[in-house]
Amino acid sequence: MLDVKTNPAVTAIFKNYPNEVRPKMNALRKLILETAEEMEDVTTLEETLKWGEPSYLTKKGSTIRIDWKAKTPNQYSMYLQCTSKLIPTFKLIYHNVFEFEGSRAIIFPLEEEIPKAELKKCIATALKYHRIKHLPTLGL
Repeated sequence: MLDVKTNPAVTAIFKNYPNEVRPKMNALRKLILETAEEMEDVTTLEETLKWGEPSYLTKKGSTIRIDWKAKTPNQYSMYLQCTSKLIPTFKLIYHNVFEFEGSRAIIFPLEEEIPKAELKKCIATALKYHRIKHLPTLGL
């Protein structure tokens, strides 16, 4: 059973997203929580704010941040630690599925549906990153 520790400030961030963005951000949040719930080796997930963005942390994982920014209103993003192998590996495997920003983010166009199965694999990989970072293509 997953224990989710939520910082109340996260709720305020979600409430402040524009009406057309909020459902997309909530769906992304739900996908992260769903993926963590399905993982046997993740028992605690902390939902907090880092740099003012909703962030998800596990003991053996790499931080996942999500956000929408007014300067790029037609997209929202999932940010991962830029010094990790996560985005470079995802680019290698999912280059024809996702858009990327450098070595730090997966970009989602606001008007498009998220490829859920592929994204859940990316989320799961990030949530167990420190256990699998030595594996070729992170075990994907």
